[in-house]
Amino acid sequence: MTRFLMVLVLGMTPLLAICAEQPSGGKEPLLMKGKHELYQRVLAVPGVRIANEAGGQGLDPVVPFTAFYVYTRRTLGDTEWLEVGTDRHGTRAGWLPLSSTLEWNHGLTVAFRDPAGHDRALLFKDQESVRQLASEHDLVAYDRLYQDAVQETLSADSPVIAIQPPGYIDIREDFYLVPIHRYQDIYLGNEKARLLQISSVPLISEQGTADDKPIGSQTYTAGLVFVIDSTLSMDPYIDRTREAVEKIYDTLGSAKLLGNVNFGLVAFRDNLAATPRLDYLARTYVTLEQGRDGAGFLSRVKSLQAASISSRDFKEDAYAGVKRAIESMNWTGRNARYVVLITDAGARDADDPLSSTSLGAASLRQLALDKGVAIFVLHLLTPATMADHARDAEQYRALADFPDIGSLYYGIPTGDINEFGKVLDALAGQITEQVRTAATDEELPMPVPTSDDVQLANLQARVAKLGHALRMRYLQKSEGGQVPSVFNAWMLDRDFRDPERPTMDVRVLLTRDQLSELHDVLTQILDTAEEGLLSPQNFLNELKSLAATASRSPEQLGGTTSITAGKGNSLADMGFMQEYIEDLPYTGEVMELSLSDWQSWSTLRQIAFLNSLEEKVSYYRALHDHTDLWVSLDGGPVSGDSVYPIPLEMLP
Repeated sequence: MTRFLMVLVLGMTPLLAICAEQPSGGKEPLLMKGKHELYQRVLAVPGVRIANEAGGQGLDPVVPFTAFYVYTRRTLGDTEWLEVGTDRHGTRAGWLPLSSTLEWNHGLTVAFRDPAGHDRALLFKDQESVRQLASEHDLVAYDRLYQDAVQETLSADSPVIAIQPPGYIDIREDFYLVPIHRYQDIYLGNEKARLLQISSVPLISEQGTADDKPIGSQTYTAGLVFVIDSTLSMDPYIDRTREAVEKIYDTLGSAKLLGNVNFGLVAFRDNLAATPRLDYLARTYVTLEQGRDGAGFLSRVKSLQAASISSRDFKEDAYAGVKRAIESMNWTGRNARYVVLITDAGARDADDPLSSTSLGAASLRQLALDKGVAIFVLHLLTPATMADHARDAEQYRALADFPDIGSLYYGIPTGDINEFGKVLDALAGQITEQVRTAATDEELPMPVPTSDDVQLANLQARVAKLGHALRMRYLQKSEGGQVPSVFNAWMLDRDFRDPERPTMDVRVLLTRDQLSELHDVLTQILDTAEEGLLSPQNFLNELKSLAATASRSPEQLGGTTSITAGKGNSLADMGFMQEYIEDLPYTGEVMELSLSDWQSWSTLRQIAFLNSLEEKVSYYRALHDHTDLWVSLDGGPVSGDSVYPIPLEMLP
């Protein structure tokens, strides 16, 4: 499988707009145009070698997409050269031709969304073509261009030069970034959109990579892990889950597909500090390897029984069970990855003192998405928990929300065991049938099952849509689809037919060391605020300094808040806050938050905001430990320099 990096450099001023020849600024790099604190930075494209002097022969190979500071610009003939260094303290590394670099004045990147069920993004030659098409919202003209691009019949005078690949490009397997030279706010219909000037460069070595082999001959497989509440009164549901899985194994055996769907099982209870006699918090009964066949699965769950005593209240640590399923299972090689949470109680949220994970629905959902796992929730609405049903359902709907699909939540009225069995059979059977269809290369997707139960029909429609999208990802991987290589193109960040739908997600490229530092700095800020050492204004300034630095210059995370800089000043105190924030096409929530906003909030809303920050700290810690998610651009083992694009909404 080909690995590539697509970089969309976020900034307002193209490098070519800067003076063609700038002498060295001494020990400091050159400043960005119009800035007093921010330095010019570039990324080295794959295959470049660094020279000892301008115009010299490249000698030493450069790790693809290494970030450099620019110290000097010099033009020799028709070629502009850059003297670069890996730090801002005067250390020079050598010279690179401008044509072998990409502007990198931000840490922001964007990632294409899955085009399944939607149009693929078009890349245009010039800004005016897109602007005119968007302002007129001419669907006829757009459709003509789109069909030409899909059919690869673009004429030489077409304003479209490329199109997003047909399949979803999984950033966990085919790493890429998407850079922006310039951006402009426009309207697409009644929806505000952004027009982006981008570049893209595939990350391909001269010999290719070990992942370049086609996967068409590989079998489509799925992993489905049940996460079951095993507290008092859950025995009937545990037994019914065993029965459902046994039926599926029989079906798979008859179709000679044993091993294509592997089942796992994790049981959870609650915090042992509150009720020690519960025996365990979360326990893995069956791994996906052990659940390759019915005998292995069923023999290992014989000992699973509900607890004999009640837990503390009507909440359980369900997130501990889900987190264990995400982290302890070997998901490698599974094309479809599912967790099915079965519980009659609400989950202990991030702010609950008895939570073992300190994660909430949003951060746990993101951790699952990082691993490519979809979460289903079968919520047993038993009479005993009736007072909490609405709150718990809201919590679980958020946990089960999957991008472009919707929430994979189902509330079982009264916790009826027969209704539970019907839904479980339908869900597991539908997933199994999708795997059978894919494994036998049936060209047409199976029809969506019909049901008189509106809630079940809606869930099955979403399962069908999710299964189709996952199968398309699998098929398109084997087709060798690849992001087009372009250095200057224009695109919209919204779907032309459906302007409310973004075509991309905004992310922040951090190294593993930078994520660790972000974790530590945010923790220090929260601890200092809790000790009463920060006024509300200074607290907000610290958060904004941290968020702005992570977006703009993450290598400086430890030096732009008063708590960590050792100078007693944050970016706001030094007068550089606006400089860091301006020109960013996308900003996080905290950058827009003012003191008046904070003071207008109720105490409950302020506490909820602080809890969300604590939850992000827990997410950073969990993500840091998932070494399989981090990408080493030099092809070596995971280290502090390995990178991962963090969703913008997970920043402070």
